Amino acid sequence: MSGKHVAVLLGGFSSERPVSLSSGKACADALEAEGFRVTRVDVDRDVSSQLAVLKPDVVFNALHGPFGEDGTIQGVLEYLQIPYTHSGVLASALAMDKSRAKLVAAAAGIPVAESIVMSRFSFTSEHPMKPPYVVKPVREGSSFGVVIVQEDQSHPPQIVSSPEWLYGDEVIVERYIPGRELTCAVMGDVALGVIEIVPLDHSFYDYDAKYVKGGSRHDLPAKISPNIYQKIQTIALRAHQAIGCRGVSRSDFRFDDRLSEDGVIWLEINTQPGMTPTSLAPEMAAHAGYSFGEFLRWMVEDASCSR
Repeated sequence: MSGKHVAVLLGGFSSERPVSLSSGKACADALEAEGFRVTRVDVDRDVSSQLAVLKPDVVFNALHGPFGEDGTIQGVLEYLQIPYTHSGVLASALAMDKSRAKLVAAAAGIPVAESIVMSRFSFTSEHPMKPPYVVKPVREGSSFGVVIVQEDQSHPPQIVSSPEWLYGDEVIVERYIPGRELTCAVMGDVALGVIEIVPLDHSFYDYDAKYVKGGSRHDLPAKISPNIYQKIQTIALRAHQAIGCRGVSRSDFRFDDRLSEDGVIWLEINTQPGMTPTSLAPEMAAHAGYSFGEFLRWMVEDASCSR
């Protein structure tokens, strides 16, 4: 594959544009170092015309958020018949919709948290469920719009129904799971290592904890019992397969260690894991013996249409 022309899609116009610019730069630089001919494409509404002119051999999708990982750009690439990385149209759309992904995961026997989907305008003076709970946009990433409602909070979060809310009119309200934050990536049909994420000076794994250097500590391998470690790997692979993911995905978990194996709860799956300097999937790949360049080369070689 060396010498092949790879178009790296980055930027875009979702709320995760800064993350995608960081991911895309890291990927483009590493792919060039691997010997590929790389064109960086900062995605706008005319991306299909740009790609039709460029005629790359492969598209490396480094977009994040709506349009980039919800099946939309994947549909454009299918129409253009350009092989691309990561998941296809259906799996991307499904994984981006947290509520529907949870339904599929639960049907596959994966433990999920109790939740309800509701309009953000339905938030009144009454809690939609007994606190503590978490409010999330149904179709966003990078912790945008996530609000944790504590047990002693007397009313629902007002920001959700306010004009300042920018993350769609449908939200998911999910039972808060106390305990530890864990994540596991899947590469093809192999679950990689399990990381425990420990936010530093943050109440949870929010945007800054994810992307600001020193915002969190990543313990790899996670310091959990071997049976819990293996269970998380098994669930991550099962979720990847049930949702129909391809290439690389990453599943996020909460683990209430007071409940042993019953305390493992799957939260969601990310079909376009970040590739920034603080991202988790490249760290897990490195633990499995892949350099960053080798990890990206594997994804390029795995690229196809009809995914």
